[in-house]
Amino acid sequence: MIREMQADIVILGGGTGGTAAALAAAKSGRTVIMTEETTWIGGQLTSQAVPPDEHPWIEQFGCTRSYRQFREGVRQYYRDHFPMTAMARNHAQLNPGSGIVSRLCHEPRTALAVLQQMLAPYIHSGQIQILYQYAVEATDTSGDQVRSVTVSHLQTQAKLRLTAPFFVDATELGDLLPLADIEYVTGAESKAQTGEPHAVDGDPLPQDMQGFTYCFAVDYVEGEDHTIAKPEMYDSWREYKPEFWPDKLLSLTAIKPSTNEPVEYEIFPGHDKFPLFQYRQILDPKHFADSTIERPISLVNWPQNDYWLGSIIDVPADEVQRNLNQAKQLSLSLLYWLQTEVPRPDGGQGYPGLRLRPDVVGTEDGIAMYPYIRESRRIQAEFTVLEQHVATDSRPDGVAETFHDSVGIGCYRIDLHPSTGERPYIDISSLPFQILSGA
Repeated sequence: MIREMQADIVILGGGTGGTAAALAAAKSGRTVIMTEETTWIGGQLTSQAVPPDEHPWIEQFGCTRSYRQFREGVRQYYRDHFPMTAMARNHAQLNPGSGIVSRLCHEPRTALAVLQQMLAPYIHSGQIQILYQYAVEATDTSGDQVRSVTVSHLQTQAKLRLTAPFFVDATELGDLLPLADIEYVTGAESKAQTGEPHAVDGDPLPQDMQGFTYCFAVDYVEGEDHTIAKPEMYDSWREYKPEFWPDKLLSLTAIKPSTNEPVEYEIFPGHDKFPLFQYRQILDPKHFADSTIERPISLVNWPQNDYWLGSIIDVPADEVQRNLNQAKQLSLSLLYWLQTEVPRPDGGQGYPGLRLRPDVVGTEDGIAMYPYIRESRRIQAEFTVLEQHVATDSRPDGVAETFHDSVGIGCYRIDLHPSTGERPYIDISSLPFQILSGA
């Protein structure tokens, strides 16, 4: 027997978008049911374990009120619960991890705590109900109207039928779209379709999409050996060299996203190269008093563990599982290579003191609960925002296209990672932009 539940709005997926939608709907007085495949809401910020990539002016403009509340909540969480230095406690724009990628690098479990606090009044009142470890299984539609969605528990297979006047697909891969026969697109659109300078020539490539990444957290304990067991696919990943890459993928030579020219990295800062450990460092001991935090923690979401050898969208289930497994093996292989073989500035090899931190990401194996997804199915929009509307080189007046029905704002580079078609980065400047209601 399938149990039924009803609300004003059903949100499928509890990532960053789903959580933001639930918060906005509850503030508007609506009842909400939100599903989440993992045990953590927050998506990229939590279960995918990625500190937020943000534009350089985030502290001044280009930020919604609720996201500003989240960001300040992260800072306040550390002030409220950790012994901090006076300088850190009084720093209005505290960056807990001192990472390079963002003005606010923090632990995923901190993001989880803050999001739970933001939703707490509505959860306690019963206005928001969260169904953990549930995934979309089927839909009931009438014409273009979704009438109900059936979700299944990933462990017990218990099923629920959810009904509402409105459904929001906030899943990481756009799972509702094919199930409800909603028009959508995937992959690389062509110049003939969009006229975009960086679109592909010839036909569109629906299976050519950005790679995804299994992230993990590490710290470094000098003089100790925390080397993991050799991953089963290590030898294969150790020898893998993409055609468009200047060296083997497991090396300190990669390509610079903005130019696709070779670039040399180092692991720890100090030798005038880009320091990978500091790039997504999420906890910095210098901010904390009484030796509470003994050593820095970093999130590994680097060029070397982007996985682009296959898609997990619109391919057979066995292929999905194979690509997920190979992506996880790539991340474990990167860690093992860092512990045993990476060249050190002193002429040695490996940093065995690099220690996997499962507690930071909330899993037993130390790999994030969910892969970091850069690209999903996209609903076929009434209007598509194009490169021509937002790219700096396409806007000689220095202003992005304005829309009378704008419902959102954005500010970030056009940043595409290497794809399953083994095409390199597309990384170009864009202007602060608007998102219109039909996009």
